[in-house]
Amino acid sequence: MPSKNSSKSKKVGVVGVGSFGTAIANMLAEKNEVVVFARKEDVVEEINVAHTVSGRLLNPAIRATTDPAEICEQCDILFFMISSAGFVEVVRRFAPHLYPYHVIIHGTKGLALNLGRDESLESVQKIKRSQLLTMSEVILQETVAVRVGCLAGPNIAKELIAGHPAATVIASKYNEVILEGQKLLRSERFQVYGNSDIIGVELSGVLKNIIAIASGALAGLGLGENAKGLLISRGMVEMVHLSKALGGSVQSVMGLAGIGDLVTTCNSVDSRNFTVGFRLAKGERLDEILATMDEVAEGINTVRIVDAFIKTAGIRAPITENLHRVLFEDLPISDALQFLMKYPFSVDVDFV
Repeated sequence: MPSKNSSKSKKVGVVGVGSFGTAIANMLAEKNEVVVFARKEDVVEEINVAHTVSGRLLNPAIRATTDPAEICEQCDILFFMISSAGFVEVVRRFAPHLYPYHVIIHGTKGLALNLGRDESLESVQKIKRSQLLTMSEVILQETVAVRVGCLAGPNIAKELIAGHPAATVIASKYNEVILEGQKLLRSERFQVYGNSDIIGVELSGVLKNIIAIASGALAGLGLGENAKGLLISRGMVEMVHLSKALGGSVQSVMGLAGIGDLVTTCNSVDSRNFTVGFRLAKGERLDEILATMDEVAEGINTVRIVDAFIKTAGIRAPITENLHRVLFEDLPISDALQFLMKYPFSVDVDFV
């Protein structure tokens, strides 16, 4: 195993150059040399020659590569900023080049399935917690990396790129990972908090996407701010119960990565999940919406996975359950709303 070279300053790596990856790379480049990984040669050439990616400006000091070995050799700290749909594949591609000295911080708000070779979500229908993986669990399962963290919070990429003030949470079981992330990213415009409950922070970022789709649907139906306040408050309660069932803490849901991100995403037309719900309410089919979106709306897959977990765990999550029926069982959104309005909630807050 190659030894860590501490005689010279190491660059920082970013894996993935979507909108969020671009924003994080530019923020990191304010203090450090940055290498980004992209799978396509033409994207790498665009970055290295024009210092842009898909029309977004990149700091001229950022250099790109298609070689996982190269970025792992040059960088001890790697930020994985890729969609959950491709996360396992990319991690497996990087695995032969990662060593225990690497620090990996991901910013992916999604879940993966840990199923048998011939199994799929459609064939198993119900899933246990052991069959469901957060992105940090994917990294730990697929690589020898130990010091793993995640980055989550109300971080709309468009606003980060524009330099608007914002904040995030870096969560890890290792305080060193939190401190490294804070040192690299914190600035006058960007506050970085720490949290040791990495599972809870990951789940908060994942579960709020479900509520964001529903919020977009309410907006698309023109049902007003009272309805949105109702949805966000009931959505927070649902997030708490689901997070606890999946191994997260109430505190993380109540923090920046939970309610902070929830409120932001449920009110942002720049949120992909909000946009999906809005367009569904306007009468578009899910396949039509997905065909015209440049980047993944993580909440769609999250709804499928969490709904399957609910069936196994024996708990009720009415927003998630009814949104699953809207997305995958052709239930009209107006019918789902009527069901939720009649749902027999009897206690406002039941988790404290």
